[in-house]
Amino acid sequence: MDEVADLRPIDRLLSVMARLRDPDAGCPWDREQNFATIAPYTIEEAYEVGDAIERGDMAGLKDELGDLLLQVVFHARMAEEENLFAFDDVAAAIADKMVRRHPHVFGDAEIASVAAQNEAWEAHKAAERQAQANARGEADSVLDGVALALPALLRAAKISKRAARIGFDWPDARAVLPKIAEEIAELEHEMAQGAPRAALEEEMGDLLFAVANLARKLDLEPETALRHATAKFEHRFRQVEALATTRRIGRDIEALEALWAEVKRSERNSR
Repeated sequence: MDEVADLRPIDRLLSVMARLRDPDAGCPWDREQNFATIAPYTIEEAYEVGDAIERGDMAGLKDELGDLLLQVVFHARMAEEENLFAFDDVAAAIADKMVRRHPHVFGDAEIASVAAQNEAWEAHKAAERQAQANARGEADSVLDGVALALPALLRAAKISKRAARIGFDWPDARAVLPKIAEEIAELEHEMAQGAPRAALEEEMGDLLFAVANLARKLDLEPETALRHATAKFEHRFRQVEALATTRRIGRDIEALEALWAEVKRSERNSR
């Protein structure tokens, strides 16, 4: 039975997690977890939040936000068990950070526009990164703080955006196109030479990095663009599969390409 049903929801959740982690009466699976084993679930839940938003599923969003909150509570509980910090410390730290980064709301500073707010926000973050680097006895970099665990395309865009802050950038989006053409040519050359896998991977990485920069210069999120392109491909391919089954077309590539073209024409005509 739920022995903590009368508590505030957040306190109830904290109590539930404490019980799950109890060394004697808890859940064997929950007791065995650590930061490293839980991290993949945390990332997955964040993606599922984004998926619910993209689908406009508000009921699903409520559930997914709960799953994501559980991940925060889980990490905080494990940290508390090691006398590192607790959930209240996490909540206090982010509240302090939000107050610190919004002096125009919680202080006397005046900011006239969204653009000015963005500049002030980035300035606050840069000052915090510099303080953290100094505390570690290290030289700070504009690239500090970009998480290694980010999706590769997203991290590429963020890294290049940071470099652009000190002027290391193309003047506009069109200027990136020759770089993409250059990377394609280099990849073609390596393929023609029968280059080893590592060389091909390097050239493919350079090409994807250049494409991520083009997306950034166009003020587009490369992850979002690729996700939409993949969804479009999936939708079309499923229609091709259905038509191929109905018309009893096997795996003949020319016939499948003709169906693909038919699906695309149908989409254009229905717009």
